[in-house]
Amino acid sequence: MATFVPSSSSSSTFRPTLLRCSNERRELFSRIAPVYDNLNDLLSLGQHRVWKRMAVSWTGVKFGDRALDVCCGSGDLSFLLSDKVGSHGKVIGLDFSKDQLSIASSRQCSLSKKRFTNIEWVEGDALDLPFSDGWFDAITMGYGLRNVVDKRKAMQEILRVLKAGATVSILDFNKSDDSLASSVTEWMIDNIVVPVASVYDLSEEYRYLKSSIREFLTGKELEKLALEVGFSAAQHYEIGGGLMGCLVAKR
Repeated sequence: MATFVPSSSSSSTFRPTLLRCSNERRELFSRIAPVYDNLNDLLSLGQHRVWKRMAVSWTGVKFGDRALDVCCGSGDLSFLLSDKVGSHGKVIGLDFSKDQLSIASSRQCSLSKKRFTNIEWVEGDALDLPFSDGWFDAITMGYGLRNVVDKRKAMQEILRVLKAGATVSILDFNKSDDSLASSVTEWMIDNIVVPVASVYDLSEEYRYLKSSIREFLTGKELEKLALEVGFSAAQHYEIGGGLMGCLVAKR
């Protein structure tokens, strides 16, 4: 089995406040890990699977490629990438939550598809990716950029490990410029997402969505950030009726 090449750079140094925030988010995602997939299906009526297929398609990933799924969670995007790169390709699913990685690994075994043997799960930090420069042909990130403590640093790290001409596709909730659309999103969180999550005793964990979306970047701001850190092109697409968005950026 092919292996990735670790970066020789030293680990980044973070301020205590950033470390504390990162630990809190790691704990949050560890708590929701056991029901994460079920809740995604319930809350999106299964549409998250369509959005994820779109995100993978936008990377242009192909047979034999090396692909990285940053903040892979339980592995949905990693499995889709695995199908694309095939037996001669390689997929790395990276996440900072051991619980999410454990579930991803269990799903890999239960799915019993030979092509999924090309996936390797790595515990790591999106702000300090443990890979060499220019190593990947394609990168995905699903619902991760909104939750990192330093979005610019995360984008810089993604740029660093991408090959020249390669593409990253970043799927997340859409922060709309339209106040009405924003109000609809917040209403859905308060009246649909949180009540459903409360059935699993996770209402507080999902209530944070509203504030995290408020603090996120709009599509135009994401495009600007990508260009500022060095991507040659960036386009943000609104999908799911404007509830979701996908930033597609080329190195």
